[in-house]
Order: sequence, then structure tokens, then C-alpha cells
Amino acid sequence: MSISSDFQIAVLPGDGIGEEVMAACLEVLEKVRRRTEGFTLSLEQLRAGAEFYLEQGVDITEEDMRSVQDADAILLGAMGLQNVRFPNGTEIAPHLKIRTELGLFAGMRPVKAYPNTPQRLSDPRSEQIDFVVLRESTEGLFAEREKGVILDDREARDTMVITRQTSERLFDFAFKLALRRKEKGGKGMVTCVDKSNVLRSMVFFRKIFNERAKSYPDIQSGYNYVDAQALDLIRRPWDFDVLVMENMFADILSDLGGGLVGGMGMAPCAEIGLEHALFQPAHGSAPDIMGKDQANPTAMFLSAAMMLDWLGQRHRNSSLLKAGNLLESAVEEGFRSRRIHPKEFGGRHGCSKHTQILKEIIDEVKTD
Repeated sequence: MSISSDFQIAVLPGDGIGEEVMAACLEVLEKVRRRTEGFTLSLEQLRAGAEFYLEQGVDITEEDMRSVQDADAILLGAMGLQNVRFPNGTEIAPHLKIRTELGLFAGMRPVKAYPNTPQRLSDPRSEQIDFVVLRESTEGLFAEREKGVILDDREARDTMVITRQTSERLFDFAFKLALRRKEKGGKGMVTCVDKSNVLRSMVFFRKIFNERAKSYPDIQSGYNYVDAQALDLIRRPWDFDVLVMENMFADILSDLGGGLVGGMGMAPCAEIGLEHALFQPAHGSAPDIMGKDQANPTAMFLSAAMMLDWLGQRHRNSSLLKAGNLLESAVEEGFRSRRIHPKEFGGRHGCSKHTQILKEIIDEVKTD
């Protein structure tokens, strides 16, 4: 990949609080860009989601899908409204379509305890929580979500899909992620989370994991059944590093992880493929607080930091890497210094005030 300095970003604010946290994020990105220099972001605002579906009868247009495909990265706010559904009863979720069409197989959901944020466990070791749920995002029980059937109102069937090609890519991604985290002081460990004691698909999943683990002798590998993993995320979450798992399992456990470190307002997400990547907060559209300036934009900011880091790695652009580190450092400093106290945690800072304070901190944080 050649060195670049101008990047096309497809921006999809989406529904509910998605518009609020996205507007805040774009302000913060501009502040970070001016502080670090060395790159520009060309933003293309696109409409998609449930509100758009109500207006136009489609969740995203073919033209805008082409813009998404042509972008260097995709930045998304939040999609979907519970009361707006397709005729088959499923929610409007164009981001799932984007995942599938662009092959965004690696869903990274970092779970990290930031200073002075609510820790839901009483054990003081909960301050050490820092792991990643790595979700296979194109297969599993989501792969044929539009092909599930209900037979004569008596029986329903969905299909689990696990392929060798995607699983090998996923596990290679997991081990390389653990290597990178180890270089920064991480544990250097990948845990395969499955249900191989019951499901043949999971036996196959674990078999491929074992095969790929042999190529990474410097990284510890282990296993856990998904039900036991749920228990261990309550008993000892500080012991884990990279947890790799099937789509549905990760969808559930990543929310549990968000709860451990304060709530979904602290849960960023990256959906990464071989050529494309999408970045979004893991929370939903929260229409109950839409327009009330109550949203916690932290997950959106951290997702943007992940975008900058991914672009910097992919395009060998040190300014982008520096910008991603600056943004994450500013978020951490905001909580460490208690200058940021979101309403989500009973504090006094709504989305707008939170954003204003973070921009001030960005100007203050030292950079190398």
C-alpha cells in the first residue's frame, strides 16, 4: 500500500443519537487533524438507516453503497429503530449489508476500563480490564439472516455457517492483533470461544483455530466454551487478552464487556476486511434520548481513533498513527483528570459539553 495523505471517508450518521455523536466526532476529528497535520480527511455525508427507509423505501441507495465501497474508510453513527422493520419482521440494518458486501469479517470490540469510570465489579482488579472481543462478522448465525424460515407458524429455522477461508482469516487476524498488543505490553494470548462440546460447526471452528495457532508460537492459545466465558467475564475479566468467536456469541459477549466498563457509551467497534473497514460505536440509536443532549460520545470518539490507527497502518502514514494515539490519549486524560463526567454515569456533561472539553484536552495533550 502506497503512502497517502488525503483520505475519503464515507460518513453515515444514521438514526437516533447517531446524528448527535457523529456531529461531535467530526468536530473532534478536525481538532485532531489540525493538531497533528500530515493528512486530510475528505468527508462524504450519506443517508441510510431506518428514518431513511421510512422516507424512501430503501435503507441505503445503490449509489451511496458505491460511495461506501469507494471510500478509504467508513464512519458510522448508529443504525436502526425498533419500531421500523422490513416486511419480514427484521430491523432496518444497512450496516449488516455493508459488512457482508465488503467482507468485513473481523469485528474488533475493545473492552477497556478507563480511569474514574463506573466499574461494575467490586474487585479492584477490574481497573485492569483491557481485552478485545474479536467477532466474526459475516458468517455464523447471521450469515443467512434473510433466509431463515418459519414453517406453518409451527417451527422456525436459521442456519449456522462457518467456512474455512473466513475462519482462517479471522484467526490470523486474532493472532496478529495479539502480537501487536503484546508489543505494547499486552498479555499475548488468544482464546477461542466456542460451543464445540455440542455443535459440529464449532468443532470445525476450533479445528481451524488449532491449525492457525501453530503459525504463531510466540502467542499463547487457549479455549473456553461460550457459557463458561460469560461466567469468567464476571469472575476474572482482567485475565483475558483477545477473545475470538462466532458472530452471535460475540454479539452477546461484547455487550457484556461494555457493561463491565461502564456501559455501551464506552464501547467502540471496528469492522475490518481485507480492503475495507467500518468504524462505529457498538451502542444502538437510543431514540429515547435523541435530541436531549444526553448521549455519551466516548464510544464514537474511540471508534474514530481506531479508524485513524487503521488508516495509518494501512497507508504507512505516521501522522495518522499519531492522530489516533492523540485522540485515545485525550479521552483517557479526560477521565483520569475527572474533567469529563458523562450523563450516562450520572454526571453533568451531555454530548455537547463533553465534546467541548475533549477538544480543549486535545490541545493540551503532549505528542511525541
